[in-house]
Amino acid sequence: MEWICIEGFCEDGEKGPKEYLEFVQAGVSQERKPELTGGGLIRSLGGWKEVKKLGLNRQDRMKGDERMLGDGDFVMEVLANANEGYERRYRLKGLGYDISRVEGKFIELFDIKKADLYSGRRKQRISEARRVFCYWCVRELGESMTDMAKLLGFTQPAIGYAVERGELLTKKEKYDSID
Repeated sequence: MEWICIEGFCEDGEKGPKEYLEFVQAGVSQERKPELTGGGLIRSLGGWKEVKKLGLNRQDRMKGDERMLGDGDFVMEVLANANEGYERRYRLKGLGYDISRVEGKFIELFDIKKADLYSGRRKQRISEARRVFCYWCVRELGESMTDMAKLLGFTQPAIGYAVERGELLTKKEKYDSID
């Protein structure tokens, strides 16, 4: 598992995650804190009471998201990035992209046979094609890793690794556009 460096918990690879877990467990006993409720924008304005005083309309309130800690700008950036991914998926689906079409593109691009893509062969060209194919289906089209595992005859964790490696290949080799 990869750990994200959180200030004050990164001094030691073994110690950091353990101390962070202890920190979280200690916080659970403190129960709900009013100053930590509401989305980033709401919290940064001083909570719901202050938002109501300012007379902000419903659209302004939607800039907060209770699942995220951070100021309004951070929350808006995260939501914009999530929306961008959704819009790209929607656009690709609208252009007729589905698993079958992506499959065809990568079979052609990597000059392999369809059977190779679905085989367990570890030949470099075939493995790379499968990784990029998995990346595109999961991250770009929104297919589930479980469905991809069933389709390819692999385990779900194997698909997860393939997606990660496929993302690196996509960025390195410029497979980000298959038109």
